[in-house]
Amino acid sequence: MIYSNLWELEMSSTTLSKVFKEFNDPRMARAQRHSLINIITIAICAVICGADNFVAMAEFGRSKKKWFESFLNMPNGVPSHDTFNDVINRLDQSAFVSCFTKWIKQLAINDETVIALDGKVMRRTLDKINGSKAVWLVNAWSVANNMCFGQIQVSDKSNEIMAIPKLLELLDIKGATITIDAMGCQTDIGEKVLEQGGHFLLALKGNQGEFFEDVSLYLDTCIDKPKNLSFDYFQSVNGDHGRVESRKCWLVTEVDWLVKRHPRWSIVKGIAVIESERIIGEEVSTERRYYITSHCDKDAQFINEAIRSHWCVENNLHWQLDVSFNEDQCRLRSGNAAANFSFLNKIALNLLKNEKTTKIGIKSKRLKAGWDEEYMMKVLTVGLS
Repeated sequence: MIYSNLWELEMSSTTLSKVFKEFNDPRMARAQRHSLINIITIAICAVICGADNFVAMAEFGRSKKKWFESFLNMPNGVPSHDTFNDVINRLDQSAFVSCFTKWIKQLAINDETVIALDGKVMRRTLDKINGSKAVWLVNAWSVANNMCFGQIQVSDKSNEIMAIPKLLELLDIKGATITIDAMGCQTDIGEKVLEQGGHFLLALKGNQGEFFEDVSLYLDTCIDKPKNLSFDYFQSVNGDHGRVESRKCWLVTEVDWLVKRHPRWSIVKGIAVIESERIIGEEVSTERRYYITSHCDKDAQFINEAIRSHWCVENNLHWQLDVSFNEDQCRLRSGNAAANFSFLNKIALNLLKNEKTTKIGIKSKRLKAGWDEEYMMKVLTVGLS
């Protein structure tokens, strides 16, 4: 019973159990042989330790039954794999998002961080026989907190534009810089960010027509013929494994001329270009990428670092989910199972990344949590105040 006091403290204080106690159970009262918090707790612990399907969840629960009974009230034992399947299939996604974001607010540090928004497809959820599309999720990643802040499901990539404002509504973005790729370069999205007290930094591409042409022409002139033009400049050089990459950033904040030509973009306070030069052996490649921002008081170094940090959503979230959690091979195709299982993966990843007493990789942490019950409790109670 050495864990009971710790868990009781957690129940009354912070983290998972407090917010998930507010979850509405989708089952009829007579079918609730196992409490919802027990099912969710066992599911999260199982995912942390490597389970990637409902059978594995149930088997993990049976293997750790004695340990779970030390802090959970389990009069009917461990749920079956059918119970895990049924409940996680039927959990309301909007309620799951709400609980998830409430939990994150208890763990996150509210500062002027970069929050990167990007989409990810769960490829193996495609069901050609029944004509169902693969599950597509838009995720929010906080760079400073090193955590996923939320997700929302869309039918396909083209619908990210409609989903991003809904995801923003769930997040506390006051003072944060929201970075989005060219898909999210929309006035409505920029206005939504500003409305919630944040700032935007959006990738700009040719799909914006004359607006893109004017921005790119002016910034190219700053690079090629800078005489009598006002801008801020920053350069960084990085290299490893035989590769050298130089990143140069030009930032222009005097954009009244641009707003006059394109009044619908009155929210834009700065434009920037990144010129990347990559040298690998004797091969040299150069690329220019263009951006718009609502920042009017930041320098080129800040913009350069914010743009570069956007890729943390790919490297620290999407890559980890596919490599460490094998999410790309998920074949759940009924109900809300795939999206909700992805939520469980993100909860596990957030907990593992923020358990800092053991300096090993995510895969090794998952193994250690399965072997060592004391360490498992450390992971489970990350953020306990």
